[in-house]
Amino acid sequence: MTRPTASVSLDLDNLWAYLKTHGDPGWESRPSFLPTAVPRLLELLGEHRLATTVFVVGADAEREDGAKAVAAIAAAGHEVANHSWGHEPWLHRYGPDELEAELSRTEDAIVAAGAPRPVGFRGPGYSITPELLALLHRRGYLYDATTLPTWIGPLARAYHYRGTPKEERGELFGPVSDVRAPIHPYRWSDAGGLVELPVTTMPLTRLPIHGSYLLQLHQASPRLARAYLATALALCRLRGVQPSLLLHPTDVLDAAEAPGMEFFPGMAVPGREKAALLGHVLASLRSRFDVVGTGEHVARLRDAGIRRHRGTAAVAR
Repeated sequence: MTRPTASVSLDLDNLWAYLKTHGDPGWESRPSFLPTAVPRLLELLGEHRLATTVFVVGADAEREDGAKAVAAIAAAGHEVANHSWGHEPWLHRYGPDELEAELSRTEDAIVAAGAPRPVGFRGPGYSITPELLALLHRRGYLYDATTLPTWIGPLARAYHYRGTPKEERGELFGPVSDVRAPIHPYRWSDAGGLVELPVTTMPLTRLPIHGSYLLQLHQASPRLARAYLATALALCRLRGVQPSLLLHPTDVLDAAEAPGMEFFPGMAVPGREKAALLGHVLASLRSRFDVVGTGEHVARLRDAGIRRHRGTAAVAR
């Protein structure tokens, strides 16, 4: 019997991007944890024999350590996708020319670093607009993987932005409409049928199940985090959801390796302990599903036929 498909993706958000979103002026020196995080993540993925998708920020791909990371990721057989150039979670404020520059500049940087031109996109902070979806279609993208169908977005936004001036805040964790967005993949009906592969949340409860949330639970109780994951994956199988699991570099880094990020969930957990939990997550996913990257996941969905559709007006601000 053929096992159902699942996918794993990694948002390669760098230290400066987290600090910038949090309102820390230290971001302007562009501190980076990529030289530490990327080899650790590639080693862990290699141990589990997984080919995944890595969403890369263009501003990092243009610099030496980011370009080396892209080259290493591509050489290891992972798909490289577009995560915007400046990683600003307020793309709804951008004009048409700014949106096009976010895509094209990142595409150029990814190709220059040695990876194929990207065909997948994820908005920073789950930020997406009808204009951007239409632009992705026009530029030949095959899928978007931005939406996070959960009701806790406003709560997470308040937690992440505490201490940040209101005028500097964006729509981090997606628009309010994502509360009722589909958990299953679908096509954007008025963006050329562009495929949307949502970041999976737990069926029925719509609670997040990606790395940073599991680490927050692990910090409170390792047993609780593992039980939560097992429940989420069991519900996915029961409800016919093919999970798309999201990871971040912070899933293998501790506070000493990411200075200034004490505010972020799970940073009190030691790096080795985080890597062990992530290994358990990947092993649990592989025991229940055939695990691929998001691009391959979308290709399989397209071959099987995607019947669900959604209008882009649902994400208009």
